[in-house]
Amino acid sequence: MATTLRERPAALNLTATAHARIADLMGRAPADAIGVKLSTPRRGCSGLAYSVDYVTDAKPFDERIETPGGTLFVDGGSILYLIGSTMDWVEDDFTAGFVFANPNAKGACGCGESFTV
Repeated sequence: MATTLRERPAALNLTATAHARIADLMGRAPADAIGVKLSTPRRGCSGLAYSVDYVTDAKPFDERIETPGGTLFVDGGSILYLIGSTMDWVEDDFTAGFVFANPNAKGACGCGESFTV
């Protein structure tokens, strides 16, 4: 009996504007940066926050997502909190930043800076 492998679904979905923002970030990245990394450090009123930073080396358990503008790494310890999420880049008259639609989040603080699972 032959085993049929199906393509593994993406751990994180990115919108076209998120792809464009990653390309913009990588266009201005420090020379030693190999991509940007999404993590969920413990911070804020609800416990976890989203953080995006340049990364200079890949860790063994990081999820690697190739985008048209560069590589997005997702912290291996954060991936379970983010599976099925959508990452978007939103700009308006007052703010600009990555916005996450996270089906795993059970609540968020009033200011929207942190979430809980």
